[in-house]
Parts: sequence; C-alpha cells; structure tokens
Amino acid sequence: MKPVRCEVRRGGRVESVHAVRAAAWEGGRLRLARGDVREPVYLRSAAKPFQGCAVLESGAADAFGLSEPELAVMCGSHGGERGQVRAAASILRKAGLGPEALRCGAHPPSSPGALRALHAARGEPTALHNNCSGKHAGMLAAARHEGAPLGTYLEPGHPVQRRNLGVVARFTGIPARRIRLGVDGCSAPTFGVPLAASARAIAEFCAEDGAAGRVRGAMMRHPSMVGRPCLGIMSAAPGRLLGKVGAEGVYVLGVAGSALGLALKVEDGSFRPLVPVLAALVGRLGWLRRAEQAALERASDPVLRNHAGLVVGELSVDQAF
Repeated sequence: MKPVRCEVRRGGRVESVHAVRAAAWEGGRLRLARGDVREPVYLRSAAKPFQGCAVLESGAADAFGLSEPELAVMCGSHGGERGQVRAAASILRKAGLGPEALRCGAHPPSSPGALRALHAARGEPTALHNNCSGKHAGMLAAARHEGAPLGTYLEPGHPVQRRNLGVVARFTGIPARRIRLGVDGCSAPTFGVPLAASARAIAEFCAEDGAAGRVRGAMMRHPSMVGRPCLGIMSAAPGRLLGKVGAEGVYVLGVAGSALGLALKVEDGSFRPLVPVLAALVGRLGWLRRAEQAALERASDPVLRNHAGLVVGELSVDQAF
C-alpha cells in the first residue's frame, strides 16, 4: 500500500504533504505495512536502546555502578539540559574518563532553556551538550571495562561496535553481514535495516527480559533523560510505551511486555508528522487503553500555532489504513 499521507493545512488549504512509511509487528508477523517496508532505512538514534543494551551486556554498567537515569541518558537524544549533561558526565567519571574522551563533537543545546542558561553563563557548548553524549559515554565505559582501545571506539571493527552490531542483528533477525553501515551525525556507525525488521526489533526488545528489560525500565521510568518527543509519547502510557526517535524522520515504538512494535520513516526526513501519524496508527492497531490513547493523541497536538500563539492550521492524517 501507499505511505500514510499527512497533510499540513492552513486557511483550509493544503500547504504541504508528508508521506510516511510504516510497519507494525504483532504476534510474530508483520500486521501492517504502508509504503516500502523492505527497503533499508538507517535507524540513526532509534538504535540507541539496542546500543544501551550492548553496554549492559558488556558488564560495564554493573561494573561501574551506573544508575537508572544514566542508563536512560545512554539511550536518549537529550536537549543538553543540566541533569542530562550531568548524567553523561557521571558515566564518564565512573569509568575513570573525562569529556575529552568523547568523539561525538560539540553542538549547542537543542533545549531553549538550556541554551539560554549556557549563554547567560557565557559558556561554550562542549561534547557533553551533544544530544548523543550519553550514548558515547556508555560506549566508552564499555571499552574501558573490556580493556579495548578508547581512541578508536567509533571504528566499525572495534569490539564495542561489533557488540552493537550483534545486538541489532539479534533483534532484527538479520545477519550482521547483511546490515548496511553508515556514519551517524555523532560519528558512530549507524545501521541500515528494513522498516519491517525495525518494527520486529523494537517489538522483541519490548518482550525480552534481562538487559533489554533493564534498559526498557530505565527509559520508561526516566523519560526526561531520553528527550523529546519521546518524553511526551512515553508519558502518555507510563510503564507501557517505549519510544525512540531517530534523525531524518525515523521512529520506533513498542509496548512493554508485549511483542508489539511499530516503525516509521518520514520520506522527506521531517519530524513534524511523526507523532500525529504515530498516534493515528496506534489507535487503529488498538494497542492502548482508551485513556492512554487519548493521552497519546493529546501529545500529538496536530494544531499549528504561530509565534503569537494564534491557531493558523493543522496536521491531518489520512485514516485509510
């Protein structure tokens, strides 16, 4: 079937259109497919729960006594807020490392409040403000625990990256040799897998105990460490929804304790239609209780407002699933 169509309307007229590919995994099979769900899509930051799982499986999290908020920030795309930055720094400190070990690069905080605070303090962004600093801190902790080289921790052949690839392969059901690798915005390897396999991966991740269960619990109990829009999505059904956004319009969502998974890819890479389309699909799939679904739909907020707060338009999702 064709991708889901999301229209942006202003003054009663269609101003823009987003096409969203979607795959839903339920009961060990593909239940829903919109658009081409077999073409590989780079997971980008949507891979972070699996990479966090790899850190736990390495033994580093327990060896260094990482807290649940620290596990959550490892899997997050944070806004550079004080608590998030402190958590990433704490992971490094517990592993006997400093921010200079990070190879993710620096960028200003994406959180407006954090950016204002940094400017007020006349500070400069550091690698700790990078939205991926938690993930990188976790990978460095794993490298330190395993006695692997620190300076090359982002190389595809590094033990940490081979472990990451192995975890992604296990949950997607795709042999590691067939997973396409690219370079993410933070310089770490990113994984190209079909959207259908991404839905399967997050579904099985949400059903598995052990390291996956610990990562899942940390993310759901500390969604503020994961960042937006995941905070609003997971807060709609606390302890039930696990979600992770990725760059270029990627999202994976699962229902904890159930082998249910959904993966989205916005064709034009925009984030704008992600949550409205996600809410519409989850509603059609019937995965949530009525109150949870209502909360998710409120979080999707399809109303468009300008900088003065005036309602100027809306996002409309084609319901022909």
